[in-house]
Amino acid sequence: MYTVDVDGLEFFEQEGKRHTFPMHEGTGHAGSAVVVFELDPGVTLGSHTDSAEEILLVLQGTAEATVGEETGTLSAGQMALVPASVPHNVRNTGSETLRVVGFFAASAILSRFEEPLGPGAPQVFVNGAPPEVPVLVAG
Repeated sequence: MYTVDVDGLEFFEQEGKRHTFPMHEGTGHAGSAVVVFELDPGVTLGSHTDSAEEILLVLQGTAEATVGEETGTLSAGQMALVPASVPHNVRNTGSETLRVVGFFAASAILSRFEEPLGPGAPQVFVNGAPPEVPVLVAG
């Protein structure tokens, strides 16, 4: 059994955004992946597409989620479905840190952001790839 302590994760951080992929192809998962991300109040994740379907589960805080042309509010305990290759974004609209878990229907995911995640950051990521594949790809 492969287990992860969500409260003990180490995050990659950039400008009020933190994320990590604790489960993916590179950790031995054949058909799914998990991302955990946090956004400080007022921070937007950034509009992007993912190569696999994703289910977003809000663990803490309040978010404005945009999926394609639809926008709605999600709070702790609520979920949203993001179809593969559909542009989506999440923004923290609350006063506390927003914490979200994303469950992917694939073990390796290609994510393309409209804008770099921050100065010098890439726009295209390969998440969950085996160790011989670069994790970050220049945009």
